[in-house]
Amino acid sequence: MAAVTRVAKALAAAIVLLVAGYAAAGLVGGAIPLNAGWRAPAQGVTIYVESNGVHTGLILPKVAAGVDWRPLVPARDLADPRYAAFDHVAFGWGERAFFLETQTWADVKPRTILAAAVGSEATLIHVEHLPRPEPAADVRAIVLRPEEYRRLAAYIAASFAPHGAHHRGYAGYDTFYDARGHYDAIRTCNTWTGQALRTAGVRVGAWTPFPVTVMGWF
Repeated sequence: MAAVTRVAKALAAAIVLLVAGYAAAGLVGGAIPLNAGWRAPAQGVTIYVESNGVHTGLILPKVAAGVDWRPLVPARDLADPRYAAFDHVAFGWGERAFFLETQTWADVKPRTILAAAVGSEATLIHVEHLPRPEPAADVRAIVLRPEEYRRLAAYIAASFAPHGAHHRGYAGYDTFYDARGHYDAIRTCNTWTGQALRTAGVRVGAWTPFPVTVMGWF
């Protein structure tokens, strides 16, 4: 029994160290700037980065700088197509089971988190049709040059699976689409957001696994 207790304590200590190491590495990676010389222009396309405390995403105008999202995320895919009249659309990438089985954070189960952290090829894009948001603590505005915005849009569009299915969302204004990409503890939903911004040329952390490592730059 004593030996079992020692093994259990050692395992618990190893898990604590692993989690602490992951958290520390994420914060360090998020503090290292890429595109360090980037500065927002005085005029351009305004986008928004949002966070619910665990997950980050991007809110973009439906039509701007030659990019029109309406053919990719049409009204007919919504449970209530009237919401497609809103002029902005939010994009977030993540693991399929985590998205579909956790409508609220109260629904999150340890097995779902563990399965996603270990790795999954089943990923989705969550799309919400929204009015233009007001900047707030959890919604930050970013102004991009048209060419930066088009690079961002190309990255997001490339994250959709070709000819992928769409799935019913949580409410009338949102839906899910099959996505490309492998999800794990290294490439999280927040890493996807950070990579989208880095691809556009925006100054953001080198590795952004947590919401604070994204939101802290804006």
